[in-house]
Amino acid sequence: MVARIAVVYYSATGNVHGIARSFAEGAAETGADVRLLRVAETAPAHAVERNPDWRAHLDATAHLPLATLDDLVWADGYAVGTPTRFGNVAAQLKSYLDTTGGIWEAGHLAGKPFTAFTSTGERHGGQESTLLALYNVAYHWGSVILPTGYVDYDIIHAAGGNPYGISNVSGDGEPTKDQLRAAHFQGGRLARVAAALAPLRVA
Repeated sequence: MVARIAVVYYSATGNVHGIARSFAEGAAETGADVRLLRVAETAPAHAVERNPDWRAHLDATAHLPLATLDDLVWADGYAVGTPTRFGNVAAQLKSYLDTTGGIWEAGHLAGKPFTAFTSTGERHGGQESTLLALYNVAYHWGSVILPTGYVDYDIIHAAGGNPYGISNVSGDGEPTKDQLRAAHFQGGRLARVAAALAPLRVA
């Protein structure tokens, strides 16, 4: 079967967006039907305007569709990304996730693979704690957590060696070629696992 993959993310200045795009491309290469979806910006305008990079990225991605609950019901698998905010999930993404109670209760999220990605300003700025916090959502949804692990050691090691999910240090610049390659690889893996699991889900 052809898997349906939702890549849902929040990005302030573009690093998480770059990783999300590689996830989507990797999934699409398997033949999956992929939706690349941003969540709404909820920060006050004055905060955005103080950072030219934030403003520029918001304008540059305004054409991308906003994630809805229908996208989560539609999808067979999820890649979810956020920058770190004090070692946790950004409020913009959290606000979206907090609206999923109804479709969670209806069973629309269970049994679907869920993988996560993040970006931090510093190398030890909370990458693992943010990814684990995102996976707390997946536990409650009843999703199947799909970490990067070291399924392909060379690819994950070159990207920084994070077995919890794809991660970037924005203080070092945009996502590296190796990090984007790892996201591409994990996107393809997500699509293949989603296709395998879909027939097994309880209706």
